[in-house]
Amino acid sequence: MTVDAESTIPPYEQIRVQVRDAVASGTLTPGTRLPPVRALAQDLGVAANTVARAYRELESQGVVETRGRNGTIVSPHGDPREKAAQAAALSYVHQVRKLGLSDDEALDAIRAALRT
Repeated sequence: MTVDAESTIPPYEQIRVQVRDAVASGTLTPGTRLPPVRALAQDLGVAANTVARAYRELESQGVVETRGRNGTIVSPHGDPREKAAQAAALSYVHQVRKLGLSDDEALDAIRAALRT
């Protein structure tokens, strides 16, 4: 994990995005313990409050769970955005199957929707 001091993105947000992306990609798996706030802050050269804020935001999004003295771990439930996207995709597939669309027609509809 790195923090770019020259970036216009606040350091806590850089940390939050990197952890979220690592969870979404599977690099950080459910149950993985994240570094303690102070240790990560020291490694990244930022204030402990910066890391604490990133962890709080990740917890509010369901990506991690804080267990007091036992630390912060990747939620066993995974990335909630990914789960929501999977559920939406499955719902869409059911709908297009009912409509009798081919896979290519369904994908074309998605591509068109993403362009808007």
